[in-house]
Amino acid sequence: MSRFFAAGDSSSESSSSDEEELYSDQETEQKPEEESEEESEQEDEDEDSSSSSSDDGKAGVSKFLRDAESSEESDDEEKVTVVKSAKDKRLEELEGVVKLIDNARRINDWGSISTEFDKLNRQVIKLAAQEKLPKIYVKTISDLEDFMNDTIAMQKVSTKKVSSTNARGLNAMKQKIKRNNRDYATEIEKYRADKEEYMMSEEEEEVQPVEKVKKSKAAYTDNIDIADDEGFSTVGRGGKALQYTPESILKNLRSIAESRGKKNTDRAEQIRIMEKLHEVATTPYQSIRVLIALINTRFDLTTSTTATYMSQEQWKMADHEYGQLLEILEVNRNMVVVEGAEEWEDDEKPPQPAAGELLKIPGSTISIAERLDDELTRSLQHIDPHTAEYIERLSDEQNLYTNTLRGLLYIEHLQAGGKLENLQEGANRMVMRRLEHIYFKPSQVVTILEETAWKAIPTKLDSQITPRNGAKGIASLVQTLSTYLFKNSADIIRARAYLCQVYYFALHDQYYRARDMLLMSHLQETIGNFNVNTQILFNRTLVQVGLCAFRANLVYEAQNTLQEICGSGRQKELLAQGVMIQRYSQVTPEQEKLERQRQLPFHMHINLELLECVYLTCSMLLEVPLLAQTGSSPEIKKRIISKTYRRLLEYHERQIFTGPPENTRDHVMQASRALAAGEWKKAAELINSIKIWELMADSEKIKKMLSEQIQEEGLRTYLFTYAPFYDTLSVSTLASMFDLTERKIAAIVSKMISHEELAAALDQVNSAIIFRKGVELSRLQSLALTLSDKASGLIEANERTLEQRTQGTANAFERQGGHGGRGGRGGRGGRGGQRTDRGGSRTRGGQQFGGGALGGAIKA
Repeated sequence: MSRFFAAGDSSSESSSSDEEELYSDQETEQKPEEESEEESEQEDEDEDSSSSSSDDGKAGVSKFLRDAESSEESDDEEKVTVVKSAKDKRLEELEGVVKLIDNARRINDWGSISTEFDKLNRQVIKLAAQEKLPKIYVKTISDLEDFMNDTIAMQKVSTKKVSSTNARGLNAMKQKIKRNNRDYATEIEKYRADKEEYMMSEEEEEVQPVEKVKKSKAAYTDNIDIADDEGFSTVGRGGKALQYTPESILKNLRSIAESRGKKNTDRAEQIRIMEKLHEVATTPYQSIRVLIALINTRFDLTTSTTATYMSQEQWKMADHEYGQLLEILEVNRNMVVVEGAEEWEDDEKPPQPAAGELLKIPGSTISIAERLDDELTRSLQHIDPHTAEYIERLSDEQNLYTNTLRGLLYIEHLQAGGKLENLQEGANRMVMRRLEHIYFKPSQVVTILEETAWKAIPTKLDSQITPRNGAKGIASLVQTLSTYLFKNSADIIRARAYLCQVYYFALHDQYYRARDMLLMSHLQETIGNFNVNTQILFNRTLVQVGLCAFRANLVYEAQNTLQEICGSGRQKELLAQGVMIQRYSQVTPEQEKLERQRQLPFHMHINLELLECVYLTCSMLLEVPLLAQTGSSPEIKKRIISKTYRRLLEYHERQIFTGPPENTRDHVMQASRALAAGEWKKAAELINSIKIWELMADSEKIKKMLSEQIQEEGLRTYLFTYAPFYDTLSVSTLASMFDLTERKIAAIVSKMISHEELAAALDQVNSAIIFRKGVELSRLQSLALTLSDKASGLIEANERTLEQRTQGTANAFERQGGHGGRGGRGGRGGRGGQRTDRGGSRTRGGQQFGGGALGGAIKA
């Protein structure tokens, strides 16, 4: 066995000696500079050694076989071993990439072109570092630029849509080619001057690589001396101290913009760099560019981390920089920041606009103001409202409102100039943001907000929409902003402005004005077509109108208005004041996340306990007399005003033991039982003892109003309950029982008689009420009436179901004249004919549609 190993060893030695001879010449010329070259050469050496070792293994066996040995020697003589240098291999790889780019060009695949173009540049860097720039590379990048320009020109003319992948690849190549070809401009010009002669010439221009000057330790100490007073400086790669100059600002901004959205990007470091760039900026153009990029990077800092909202420190700095941006734009009127402006490509020199022309800088002051507002709202959503941090964060709203007003003044100035178009939408958005900050606040708070904002703005700036000294009050301010939006905007913004104005009027006790505006807008018919946020605003406005009606002592209107929201049992969800997660709900995590993002900050909430107290109190004042009326007169149809109240009352009556009231519901339920029993004083005491009334303005006035209402409804309940047991009843007796004047009792009784609620007559001479006895129904007659009511209710339910399933074509099966379409029989109308009774046409029973929550509020 040893001789076989010996044969293998000798062959490997010979092969290694041959390789040393082959590569000795190359090693004198080339020096390994990159790890990729060493790996490729090592792979080649491994392949050669493996092939030589396999040949030697065969030689040891073929030593005993002469025929096989002679045949192998003849084959070896015919084979020619070709050894390629690293340069040739790289050139072949380069040509392969060029072929792939050409193939992608033929099928117009810009995604593949972008990928292969990056590979091509990486390979050229390795080649250019050692040798001369390949002419095939110059040809490729020149042809690519021409092909790109042709493609862009074709897209402008063609109506065919480009795929999203292709469009992204084309946009990426547009930037890459512009930056890349700038470095090889001279070579590209030579190639375009005479393409054939350029490719045939053997002389290739050498691209002088940038020599890396090795600095000594003394050089680094010089850089440290330039740094801060403490002896520290920012150090980049290679230990070099980074210096920021006004000339390098645009280049640094471009590199930061290119890294935006990429992984592993240090946003905090970019913010520090841009803060230093802002310090060294010398021209307004540089300052504007830096501030826009800096504010946007601060916003990106939140999205790139796991934080749910922007930190207070970053928000304040962004708000301060937004104010600085507006100051610079107010001074330099020849520069404007507008959306859709073309970006300046030359980083070496700033743009020089001609006299009288505006320099358009890409960006949006409106979007920055909206993002600041959204970030403040998001932070208020996540901070505990019962802490001092929430109050401190809420104080930042003043600075935001000031900058929002200042941004609106800037947009108004651009509109007045007349040189820019499509600014009306931006002005509408800013006015809407301003209105959303003031519509839900009391007038005293808004007055302070407005005065502080105008003091912080220079006196030379004024508004055309709301002049500095032209406001007569907060009500006129809200009306002016709403009217402006109603005239100049459409759809959602117009509807939101209208709802904000109605909310403000309702908040300040102008019920009839708010009600009439809301009814005239017909928004209750079309609100389902708007987005969720507008529907939430509509619900808030509806609730505020109901509370305003309650404060105005309009119990019936208040209950009708609040019925739609409070009767559903989903007040939190409808008002965006909390998320109700039910046990068997099919809500996805994405939907739950969106629901939480829509929640309103705590300072915008409507007190749900107060809302429930008002609703239940109004329902009590309406339901208790109705229950007494239907209980004493079975012939009267039973109708329900509030199902929620009835359900709570039934649950309370089923309780075996009821202790003293603990919450709002207990107070109202026990007051209801006392009122039904004629104990109006106890009912008034229970209602007035609810502590939630202290949250309302003029709480004493509200309590007095409730006591008067309870007295009146107690009188009506007493009359409904005990009317069958009286022939006559003295008015003075009722006055002493309910602490009301005889005139007031006479008015209430007269109203009940006129509405046919009480079968009686008022004797004004003797000051007494004379009751008329009706026909007393037997038990069988009462049951028959109940059965007929239930049957009519069943028919109504069937008709509604049929209308829903046939989409309003419930009468499609009826022929003219009332004959049924199914049977077609004559006589009395067949099966499908209309049903009539002896007294004429049958009238529908049950509860009819009353025009919605507010439609019924005006039926007094």
